[in-house]
Amino acid sequence: MPTLDFKGKQHVYAHHLTVPYRPLISDSSRSLNPAEADDNLIIHGDNLHALKALLPRYVGKVKCIYIDPPYNTGNEDWIYNDRVNSSLMKEWFAEQSPVDGEDLERHDKWLCMMWPRLHLLKELLADDGVIFVSIDDNEQHHLRMLMDEVFGEDRFLAEFVWKSRQNRDNRNVTGASIDHEYVLCYGTSIRGDERKTDQYSNPDNDPRGDWASGNMVGLATEESRPNLHFDLIDPETGINYGCPPRGWRYDLERMSELISQGRILWPENPKGRPRVKVFLKELRNTFTGFSSQIGEGVFTRNGTSEIEDIFSSRVIEFPKPSELVRQLILQGCPNEGIVLDSFAGSGTTAHAVLALNKEDSGNRRFILVECEDYADTITAERVRRVSKGIPNSQDESLRTGLGGSFTYCTLGEPIDVESMLTGRSLPDFPTLAAYLLHTSAGLSAGDVTLQAKNDDGLFYSNDTTNFYLLYQPDVDYLSGNEAMLNEERAMRISASCRQTGVQAIVFGPGKYIGQRDLTSMGITFCQLPYEIHRAGQ
Repeated sequence: MPTLDFKGKQHVYAHHLTVPYRPLISDSSRSLNPAEADDNLIIHGDNLHALKALLPRYVGKVKCIYIDPPYNTGNEDWIYNDRVNSSLMKEWFAEQSPVDGEDLERHDKWLCMMWPRLHLLKELLADDGVIFVSIDDNEQHHLRMLMDEVFGEDRFLAEFVWKSRQNRDNRNVTGASIDHEYVLCYGTSIRGDERKTDQYSNPDNDPRGDWASGNMVGLATEESRPNLHFDLIDPETGINYGCPPRGWRYDLERMSELISQGRILWPENPKGRPRVKVFLKELRNTFTGFSSQIGEGVFTRNGTSEIEDIFSSRVIEFPKPSELVRQLILQGCPNEGIVLDSFAGSGTTAHAVLALNKEDSGNRRFILVECEDYADTITAERVRRVSKGIPNSQDESLRTGLGGSFTYCTLGEPIDVESMLTGRSLPDFPTLAAYLLHTSAGLSAGDVTLQAKNDDGLFYSNDTTNFYLLYQPDVDYLSGNEAMLNEERAMRISASCRQTGVQAIVFGPGKYIGQRDLTSMGITFCQLPYEIHRAGQ
């Protein structure tokens, strides 16, 4: 498969692996009716760090991703600040930032920005999940190759085209009016559109139920499919309807069955074409294909009108209309699941999720990430307003409110296990447990808040392993005997695991028993802060 090469690729190729883990710090003053661990999330912070922070709980859990990254038009002045550990990269980006239209290497820089983010989004995406990425002509060709490489060419589903401009643009010096944008889609499948069944009825009271008239004309030449070319005669009237130039859709044997079953509709005019009864109950699929031309009648100006309706002013430029995002979410997350947007902007994705849930009583949840300072005043504020209701809104559903809640979060200091036991960085138990579970076994805690279930620190179990953590965010505890794995505690852990036939992994600051004895007990000890990576392998 051809791959895309760009300046800086060798420096960002594995950058997503070196991004530190940072805990999510909830802010109740900016949250809206915050619920438990499975609440909607709005995260203010660098989206690269935020995506890494989500991994311990949401790796492989996200059903639908929609992102609207900078289009790199040259007018956006986006800033690259990923702190890649390369003096060449630092010097390169220091030359010109923000990135603008005068930068002849802006395409390389944009790809350097997107590469690690797409890799982390791939880790978060469920096996049956779908990702949608909005883009225009500036980077569409690059993004397609980039996503082929990150997600796999075989995961490409479609390139949707959205007519974003309602009226033609006569300002373009080329003479072309660019009226469209793209949405690239990767995954395994999308839902499709609900099949319309209005045409099905039962005017003749057929006991087999509602039916519609179906075409029987074929598509094959007589040379290629001679068995489909024959005269069709009504056995009751004797009218010969002849044979269409491309034959019939069914061979003579199948056609005889349909005639005997009374399923052929014979026209009175001998020049007409017989048709077949297609019964509603015989439909194998209640969905049809989702057109690659999306958002009919929905334009950029609709997104702007929504913002003006919600805020009484144009607080942000060119927001996507919620109806467009709603249509995409319905394809990727038909009923329930997590919808992630790591370039959240004005919060359109959350608006669309809440509107869909109200419409069909779905159980979708959203996670938004926004790095700009307006994460609270615009992104989260929009969600607050559409949730609680906007009395003067032109939209009836917004006047009454869409309902919902969210927890507002910021990013804490990186989890530095090397300095953790010195007291400089002491995350709480659930944060450290989720982090260790992910780094040691590649497992996600999901919506569960990991707490010690007993005095021995059991915090997670699966079919093969019990995971234990001897930890409290207290230096005195970590440096004392209570946090040590001693023989008495090891025997209790071993006995408990043997009852269910599983092994044990124990994280702690130290032990008073040798690993040889622990191995005989079915215990692997991982001393903090050193042996935390892939301890389960």
